[in-house]
Amino acid sequence: MKYCGQCGGSTEKRVPAGDSRERDVCIDCGEIHYSNPKIIAGCIPYYGDRVLLCKRAIEPRHGYWTLPAGFMENQETTQEGAIRETWEEALAKVKIDHLYRVFNVPQISQVYMLFKAELTALDFGPGEESLEVKLFTEEEIPWDDLAFHTVHKTLKAYFEDAKTGEFNFAIEDLIHGERPAQIPY
Repeated sequence: MKYCGQCGGSTEKRVPAGDSRERDVCIDCGEIHYSNPKIIAGCIPYYGDRVLLCKRAIEPRHGYWTLPAGFMENQETTQEGAIRETWEEALAKVKIDHLYRVFNVPQISQVYMLFKAELTALDFGPGEESLEVKLFTEEEIPWDDLAFHTVHKTLKAYFEDAKTGEFNFAIEDLIHGERPAQIPY
């Protein structure tokens, strides 16, 4: 950050009084600018024994399959963000069951929140950020063409849980080096 969003003055990195971390601080007005993790909200849209995936039309990972998810917007809940992202990417309407997976990815300052959500209708299609949208059974999932490690881990857990019918919430920390090098988080 070069300029203060409050007054337009120049900023510098320093540890403000009463803090323990370096922050961007305005030289002119003293405003402290905090940089916080981004929250990614999304769904595991299911219908019977199938899950809806989107083939990405944007970078990163253009042409790879993913669950509908994206950065939250201001003034929305995590559930609203997950429902919005599912509509934007798959033109799909869902009913949220419950929070299913949270992934903390500290090295890229992101938190993923994925909700188990039932498709309320089968009229879906690619939104602006998707090339294709399709329902997959476990056997049909394009495992080698999944966009992100978080998606791979979520789908593996989902289909394992489907065998027992118990879809319990879990939280996991993804630490650098605990994923295949060619697959981003």
